[in-house]
Amino acid sequence: MDNGSFRVTGDVELIDAEGNKYETKPTFSLCRCGMSQKMPFCDGNHKGKFESCVRAKAVLDE
Repeated sequence: MDNGSFRVTGDVELIDAEGNKYETKPTFSLCRCGMSQKMPFCDGNHKGKFESCVRAKAVLDE
């Protein structure tokens, strides 16, 4: 989401770099700003304090 979290949907397993597993819901949001008190999940602390509008480049088949 622009200026906010990464929204994740579906049946996924979330595991951090140390191998810790996190319980997830069918839809959840991951923090991108580093301000969340509930890491790795977004808690909305970014609102008004974080800007990022990343876009993936389109890849065309040759």
